[in-house]
Amino acid sequence: MAKSDVKTSLLDNMIGVGDSVLLEPLTEDTFLENLKKRFDHSEIYTYIGSVVISVNPYRPLSIYTPTKVEEYRNRNFYELSPHIYALADEAYRSLRDQDKDQCILITGESGAGKTEASKLVMSYIAAVCGKGAEVNQVKEQLLQSNPVLEAFGNAKTVRNDNSSRFGKYMDIEFDFKGDPLGGVISNYLLEKSRVVKQPRGERNFHIFYQLLSGGSEDLLRQLKLEKGFNHYNYLGLDSAEVNGIDDAANFRTVKNAMQIVGFMDDELESVLEVVAAVLKLGNIDFKPESRVNGVDESRIKDKNELKEICELLGQDQAVLERAFSFRTVEAKQEKVSTTLNVAQAYYARDALAKNLYNRLFTWLVNRINESIKAQTKVRKKVMGVLDIYGFEIFENNSFEQFIINYCNEKLQQIFIELTLKEEQEEYIKEGIEWTHIEYFNNTIICELIENNINGILAMLDEECLRPGTVTDETFLEKLNQVCAVHERFESRMSKSSRFLNDTTLPHNCFRIQHYAGKVMYHVEGFVDKNNDLLYRDLSQAMWKTNHVLVKSLFPEGNPAKMSLKRPPTAGSQFRASVATLMKNLLTKNPNYIRCIKPNDQKAPHIFTEGLVRHQISYLGLMENVRVRRAGYAFKQLYEPCLERYKMLCSQTWPHWRQGARDGVEVLLTELQIPSEEYSYGRSKIFIRNPRTLFELEDQRKRRLEDLATLIQKIYRGWKCRTNFLLMKKSQIIISAWSKRHFQRKKYLRLKMVTLRIQSYIRGWKARKLLRELKHQKRCEQSATTIAAYWRGTQARRELKRLKEEARRKHAVAVIWAYWLGLKVRREYRKFFRANAGRKIYEFTIQRIMQKYFVDLKNKMPSMSPTEKTWPARPYLFLDSTHTELKRIFHLWRCKKYRDQFTDQKRATFEEKLEASELFKDKKALYTNSVQQPFQGDYLEISKNPKYQKLNGAVEEKILLADVVNKINRANGKGAPRIFLLTKSNFIIADQKSGQIKSTIPVMDITSISVSKQTDGLFAIHLKEGSTAAAKGDFLFTSDRLIEIITKLYRTIFLKTNQKIAVEINNEFLVQFNQDKVCVKFIQGTQKNGNLPACKRKNNRLLEVTVP
Repeated sequence: MAKSDVKTSLLDNMIGVGDSVLLEPLTEDTFLENLKKRFDHSEIYTYIGSVVISVNPYRPLSIYTPTKVEEYRNRNFYELSPHIYALADEAYRSLRDQDKDQCILITGESGAGKTEASKLVMSYIAAVCGKGAEVNQVKEQLLQSNPVLEAFGNAKTVRNDNSSRFGKYMDIEFDFKGDPLGGVISNYLLEKSRVVKQPRGERNFHIFYQLLSGGSEDLLRQLKLEKGFNHYNYLGLDSAEVNGIDDAANFRTVKNAMQIVGFMDDELESVLEVVAAVLKLGNIDFKPESRVNGVDESRIKDKNELKEICELLGQDQAVLERAFSFRTVEAKQEKVSTTLNVAQAYYARDALAKNLYNRLFTWLVNRINESIKAQTKVRKKVMGVLDIYGFEIFENNSFEQFIINYCNEKLQQIFIELTLKEEQEEYIKEGIEWTHIEYFNNTIICELIENNINGILAMLDEECLRPGTVTDETFLEKLNQVCAVHERFESRMSKSSRFLNDTTLPHNCFRIQHYAGKVMYHVEGFVDKNNDLLYRDLSQAMWKTNHVLVKSLFPEGNPAKMSLKRPPTAGSQFRASVATLMKNLLTKNPNYIRCIKPNDQKAPHIFTEGLVRHQISYLGLMENVRVRRAGYAFKQLYEPCLERYKMLCSQTWPHWRQGARDGVEVLLTELQIPSEEYSYGRSKIFIRNPRTLFELEDQRKRRLEDLATLIQKIYRGWKCRTNFLLMKKSQIIISAWSKRHFQRKKYLRLKMVTLRIQSYIRGWKARKLLRELKHQKRCEQSATTIAAYWRGTQARRELKRLKEEARRKHAVAVIWAYWLGLKVRREYRKFFRANAGRKIYEFTIQRIMQKYFVDLKNKMPSMSPTEKTWPARPYLFLDSTHTELKRIFHLWRCKKYRDQFTDQKRATFEEKLEASELFKDKKALYTNSVQQPFQGDYLEISKNPKYQKLNGAVEEKILLADVVNKINRANGKGAPRIFLLTKSNFIIADQKSGQIKSTIPVMDITSISVSKQTDGLFAIHLKEGSTAAAKGDFLFTSDRLIEIITKLYRTIFLKTNQKIAVEINNEFLVQFNQDKVCVKFIQGTQKNGNLPACKRKNNRLLEVTVP
């Protein structure tokens, strides 16, 4: 876009209102309607004074090109249409030219586009600041720190596929010229609980999926990992794959970014080893054991995972195993060692995983800071960019939401204070009288949370530190005692004390009325999350590793530095971090970006008004607009104001030779605008009411139309005069060229006539000479021609004579042949009657048919219905007869074959047919079963005295009896069992004693699963909630798998008149107790002959090795 095409004001060609301060009337409905109108026209940015509102478009827009960067570079904030580049440019120029430290605060809920906004700000600053090899390297390192932090600190949530699960504040340091020197990153409250548990529909941190998807085979083998998310308990399977996210490509991007930032190869390897160790910690399971004295303790089920973790971390396996089983408590000179039960062991495992990942993330941030920090000691200018979680209101709000909302309360407090301060400073600077502005002060809410004596965080710390039994309920009771009378605090007990009955507030919850609305918090987990306790035995075990990085993450594990002092709680650490952040922000000039999420579907072109209205409320945008326009709604420098409106006054148009303020005074006086509607500052004009500004704009628009008409009039007059002079000049030129043309044409005509007469005379002479030459030549050739014609005449006469003689000879021969034929026909006519030809034909056909049937009888195929041969057709005219006889013979042969069947044999063939439909071309074992007859009762239950008791216990007719191997759900080992099938149930009994173990109604069976291989393993899935499904689904192996499943399938169909699903796949899920276990078939060497070998890998996987 050329400079002449660029908008010269925020008010030009405006869609809706670009600055919400100018909205008239100002209501929440008009504010929301203005945002929607601009969003529908792809205008996603709107101002509130110097605050930028950004609505996430959920699609790429062409407004971030290098051309746009140049367009907004070094331009006034209100000079162009609203854009995030305008705010970034204003902040950068204030830092560079006015030597003011800046901070850009980006807030909004998850999915509103905060992370993208921070990237755009950094990319713009990188584009407009200085150039050079060293400067470019610093800029590249600052930009490449984002992919690293996103991989380790971002995750997919139900609201956002790339949600930041930590708060980030980056200080970018510049020299006196405005070139970047380096930066410092601070992180706040990583959501480490996500490492061990994720809500439904969400993922763990990106790095786990990127490593498993993008890591090479050698790398995964080195880290002792396997491809496939289902191998790891810490990774949720329901949302592992996300559309639009290429984890493999992102892993390559992260590795490249870490190299650019300055990570060494051994550091990258150490980081990935820690990530792999955290991933494998989730696969450690514990089993209960009881001592002789009755004390419960725990033991690790499968020590293979523990062994691999210790190999990754360079740890002694016995040390880590003991740390998971025992806890040592030290008090002065005494040490007490207690055993951990299963629940405590799982808590210790998850606590180690969370702390290990959280400390790794903190180490990454510090390592990045080492690389990007400024190398010089000169005085620096600083620009801070804060990308932090927005206000959160979920159905279930816990400790994380409580401290996040506390941080947002502090940000809202500083936002209002700095906004009022900025307005007041500008009014004082311009000499305008400042009037007090009424607004809601949320200090009372901040005091409720952070007060050192009666604050909620202080009471939570006090409750965590006091001796005795400490629970979430005792914490809530303490809150009810101290905060019951607070106007912003509500609980069930405080409501009851005020004789109010609020059924929406459960007993284990309390409610705080934040500036953005009421939020109900569940106290469950507050104490544990605030304690953030990691057993000292685990810290010491981590310090004893040979892994340099892990050892540095746990300095408190060093016996030399061991302290009995309790570590600070999570709440107190976060409160201190927020206090430091607020102190830092107060030293800088603030710039605000408020991000809004338009819909929950993450789809473009959708604007959900209810959702946006809610965000407008809790972001306090209406409060901000009211503060901004409490005094004067619009302010502008005198020079651009005079330049924009000077055409409205005859004295200032077209040129004003005096000062800009004098010109504005003359302009407003002539327009007769009431003096109470504006005030004159030292460098700016202040307009009180937006209506006055819009009236000026309307007058300017009408005046521009008049000026356009005048310009058109002058232009048309100039164009007509120019056209007349041009036509006059053209007429003279045309006249001269016309005379020249006619004279030239006359000369050319005379010349052409002369040449034509000359050509006619020359032609007449040439033709006369030609006639004479031709006559002479014809006379010479005439004698030769007459002689040739005479010889030709003689030759033709001789030829004609010869042809006539030949025709006479041929005629004699033909007449003689006809005469002989006539004599023969007269001789033999007496021997034939008139219909002799038809009789001969019928006789011939009869003999041919007799011969055909005799030959067919001698060549008849066998009586087998599967026989497909048939004698060849001897004659073409018998084609349809031959085909029909073949069809009739096959039908008769099949009928004869069917007549031989008994009822039992017919049922057997129907079962064979059913088996073919179920397994043919699907199950490799099927081909072996085709030749085997289905016998049903292989154990002869009724005749065998060994099973007499079992036969008496079964009341119905036994359809199938066989010995199968039942697979143990815990370890995958098989045990022989008797499998009985009746019309209503299938029964599992002990092979040795014949005692019935389980009786399962066939109506409780929902589906059957088998593999595609030659194994005999099959799974019977039971209906959830049924009595038989208490322990989960059944797994069996049998050589007669085809017959068992076919009979079971037919029995269920006859019982329920419904066909159950038979799933044939090499990987399927079964339900064991409360766990979903994946059964996966792999190729391998068999130890037990042809039987499949089952091995339980972890809580989520059962591997079956087949040949």
